[in-house]
Amino acid sequence: MIVQISAGQGPEECRLAVGKLFEAWKEEFPGIEQISCREGRRKGCFHSILFTTKQDMSGLEGTVCWVCRSPLRPEHKRKNWYVDVSIIPEKENTISGKDYRIESFHSGGKGGQHINKVETGIRVIHVPTGITVSCTEERSQYANKQKALKRMQGILAAMEQEAEARQTNQAWREHTRIVRGNPVRVYEGMEFRIKRGDYNANFLCVY
Repeated sequence: MIVQISAGQGPEECRLAVGKLFEAWKEEFPGIEQISCREGRRKGCFHSILFTTKQDMSGLEGTVCWVCRSPLRPEHKRKNWYVDVSIIPEKENTISGKDYRIESFHSGGKGGQHINKVETGIRVIHVPTGITVSCTEERSQYANKQKALKRMQGILAAMEQEAEARQTNQAWREHTRIVRGNPVRVYEGMEFRIKRGDYNANFLCVY
């Protein structure tokens, strides 16, 4: 499953919430692997983070609310910050010599003599955009190739989704405004602790 956490049109506090939510979910759902991210202006802030997981997180698709006074603008009165969680549809591998260039290379790190002698590392380049993804985690070149392709297709699917959102920007903003009234989860404070109880409280985001 490929998941994207996004600050949407939100301010820098929402981008901080993206980073905090990703760190919280790495602890809650072991095995999460980051695919890509778009960093914000400050350390720990992200416009979006794309990751893959073997666990079913479809129940967390929607809006997550972070209740906390702004650590970036102490004078700001607003306390509720929102991020969007989307499940990115996984596509079948469509290898085309025109779209992808696939390269192998010697993997470094652990693995002993085997990993140093055999070109198990795989690098996939999406020729039209120049995006590059590498994978060296597996001992098998085939397994690394499949994992790299999956990551690449996740990135491209997320880019396609963002492009569609920009084309229908006004409708997208109205949609997220409605969804923010029913967050799937609420986190509180700088410790980013989950709020137990009713997640469907009437939180309203106003920019």
